[in-house]
Amino acid sequence: MSAPVGDRATVADCLRVGTGFSQGDRNWIVEQFGTLDARLASFPVDGTELEVTVKDREAKGQKVTLECWIAGQPKIVTTSTEEDLRAALNDCRDDLRRKLNDHKTRQEPRRNRRLRDHGLPDPRAVDEGDLLTDDNPAGSPESAVRGD
Repeated sequence: MSAPVGDRATVADCLRVGTGFSQGDRNWIVEQFGTLDARLASFPVDGTELEVTVKDREAKGQKVTLECWIAGQPKIVTTSTEEDLRAALNDCRDDLRRKLNDHKTRQEPRRNRRLRDHGLPDPRAVDEGDLLTDDNPAGSPESAVRGD
């Protein structure tokens, strides 16, 4: 699911500013969301979109919403009602990063499902009689009786 190096998503490439923000705010928001780049890098740039909006900016009941669309995945929405705009943006950013991490780890263990479901075998469960020793090397009459 990892994207080729040149086609990796970044906040700067994927962010749209919506209601309540101007294009002048975009660079400042990209700076605030810079820590998302590491998590977004595993997704293709052409299938990833971010949109941030604010309702009632600088008012008592302001609400910041950050939406993330990744091709083939359900939309992820985070919101914050922090009164300070910077704190609200950081709250949304941190929630999105956590949700992306949760989503990624839900998909990662496919290749080691057997180990995840059953765990490693208990070394104490090995029968001592099944082990080869110097006293009973492979090919000896005693190992032939055991079927080695």
